[in-house]
Amino acid sequence: MADLTDAQIDSATARGQMARIREPRAAGTHYDPATGHIVVELTNGCTFSFPARMGQGLEDATEDQLARVEILGAGYGLHWEDLDVDLSIPGLFGGLFGTKAHMARHAGRATSPAKAAAARANGAKGGRPKLAAAV
Repeated sequence: MADLTDAQIDSATARGQMARIREPRAAGTHYDPATGHIVVELTNGCTFSFPARMGQGLEDATEDQLARVEILGAGYGLHWEDLDVDLSIPGLFGGLFGTKAHMARHAGRATSPAKAAAARANGAKGGRPKLAAAV
């Protein structure tokens, strides 16, 4: 590997400082058993929370396991040692609660009385209507 120049080191340091300012970082975190959420206090004073069961690897965790959440590094991620689970703070902000495969398993799973009624109505009519051909 080539030797780094002072300019490259200075540039990398500046990028790191800008990332620390612009990207969300965790300052504190805990599991709230009353809501079932992981709560993350950010370095900018804001608070973010998400349902713990949405996180890949957290679906079947006990409340005691969920409560043992730690902050990784400079606040870039959350870690559960006994579950061997890591989630990134920027990823969570982007709505990513795991890998692509994990997210695909959870896509469209929300149910509601309105969805159930619409499915029954469509079924009674012979199923979902066919799309009209583009002209």
